[in-house]
Amino acid sequence: MMLLAVDIGNTQTHLGVFEKDQLRHEWRASTDARRTADELALMFGEFLALAELSFSRQITGVAISSVVPRATQELREMTSRYFGFPAVVVEPGVKTGISIMTDSPREVGADRIANAVAAHAMFPGQHKVIVDFGTAITVDAVSAKGEYLGGAIAPGLDTAAHALFASTAQLPRVELVEPVGVIGKSTVSSVQSGIIYGTAGLVDGLVDRVVEDLGGDVRIVATGGMAPVLARHCRTIERTEPMLTLEGLRLIFDRNPNGATS
Repeated sequence: MMLLAVDIGNTQTHLGVFEKDQLRHEWRASTDARRTADELALMFGEFLALAELSFSRQITGVAISSVVPRATQELREMTSRYFGFPAVVVEPGVKTGISIMTDSPREVGADRIANAVAAHAMFPGQHKVIVDFGTAITVDAVSAKGEYLGGAIAPGLDTAAHALFASTAQLPRVELVEPVGVIGKSTVSSVQSGIIYGTAGLVDGLVDRVVEDLGGDVRIVATGGMAPVLARHCRTIERTEPMLTLEGLRLIFDRNPNGATS
């Protein structure tokens, strides 16, 4: 069995191919909600061809998490039309194995649920805090019993940088890389320091407060496209798992054979 797992974020779409429980291939593409089912099929087909895979062979299942409703619908249609079976989409009614303990469970992003599923499988019997570095930074809490408790949402690295550059006439756009030191010696290095270390400080502050609320033994894991840039500057983060969302999709797919829901 080969599973195609697709995580559609506001900025990037992350794809992975699992053979049983092993991730064999993964790719990233920009998210464009205007793409039709046929355009998605063309793009996905080209990625699969890089691994000598195709729609008609090997791939036997598709699992989707998405925070872009229009893209979700087109991907559903693409899966049905080109793969010949329905996708398992993370949405109300799909079996996840965790309880959503928020005021409005339907509002929780599918990627956050997939992350919670994967983190709970990774650290059973312990509280978990998941930091996802994407277009937004989410800091989510999962109990030792596998309950998604909620979390915090803050501007992501690119989002904060864009707001800074758009609102200040004399600050140049800079590459978002680690500066030589915290005390910038130029405008460029000062901006880099403020964005990189400022975001790391924001994350540490949020994590500290979430951990204080949880109490007890807490494991802290980071994921998301910007995790490699930021996680090493956050003193609170213990472990980085770039494929956490895809792993959560694999686990959810396994709990929903033939796309069954409850």
